[in-house]
Amino acid sequence: MVNFLLIFICLISGLLIRRFVDLPKDAHKGINTWILYIALPSVSFKYIPYIDWNFKLLLPILTPIIVWLGSYFFVSNYCYLRQINKVNQATLILTCGLSNTSFLGFPLVLAYFGENNLSTAIIIDQINFMVFSSLGLIIALKANNSESLNISFIIKKIVKFPTFIGFILALILPNFIDISPLNNLFDKLSGTVSPLALFSIGLQLNFYQWKSELSNISFAVFYKLIIAPLLVYLFVIAFQINGIIANVSVFESAMPSLVSSSILIDEYNLNSNLANLIIGIGIILSFFTTFIWWNLLSL
Repeated sequence: MVNFLLIFICLISGLLIRRFVDLPKDAHKGINTWILYIALPSVSFKYIPYIDWNFKLLLPILTPIIVWLGSYFFVSNYCYLRQINKVNQATLILTCGLSNTSFLGFPLVLAYFGENNLSTAIIIDQINFMVFSSLGLIIALKANNSESLNISFIIKKIVKFPTFIGFILALILPNFIDISPLNNLFDKLSGTVSPLALFSIGLQLNFYQWKSELSNISFAVFYKLIIAPLLVYLFVIAFQINGIIANVSVFESAMPSLVSSSILIDEYNLNSNLANLIIGIGIILSFFTTFIWWNLLSL
């Protein structure tokens, strides 16, 4: 119950402050900097060293890739049939193919499945980030006709990202030094992810001119909240995978669009307004659809 209250209080607080307080346009960026550079790497140090790596974790690794491939297929066909330009197509692929696996996924996994199963969500989130930093970047660059599309440029983007660095260090360092004395510190720092991330999302929600983009928004939200988790669910059934790891994997694929995708979309001059609408509406609807998915997975 506390986790649900935390989600709604932080999200609504962001919405209200955006509405009634005179803040700079990019006020959320300072919050996001703390989350990306401090809080999320601390989550990796809190959980990654204690993951029991085994074959069952192949599903969490594949989950973001299934969602991305499904997005590319469905969006490409949708845009071909409706003759949508490459800028909007790239925007739709990025918002459909990347899930909000940490900012919203972590608190919802905590609420529905408990802290013991957050390690599965962390693995999904790290792979989701790698897809965002490589395939997502390629899509944005191609749509923008950028000449920076080369392997070294993409690799630099990946290895410089703080959450990726934290993930790698959390994998390597415990093999050489004992980091357990810092567990309480990592616990406190990682605890700031959920409230600050949800508050940041509230500050960024924008419903301006939603009617003109209704068909694209409907398609994207339907894919992200229904089709994407269904693809992972069908994969789980096809390979007869069961248990809590399978449930968390399907559940994480049911998260709305990655908030950070709007940063990439804005940086490469894609359709920022469409992206923000998909993200905002998807977040609100996801509180209902994830509840439905949780009940389905509990059968």
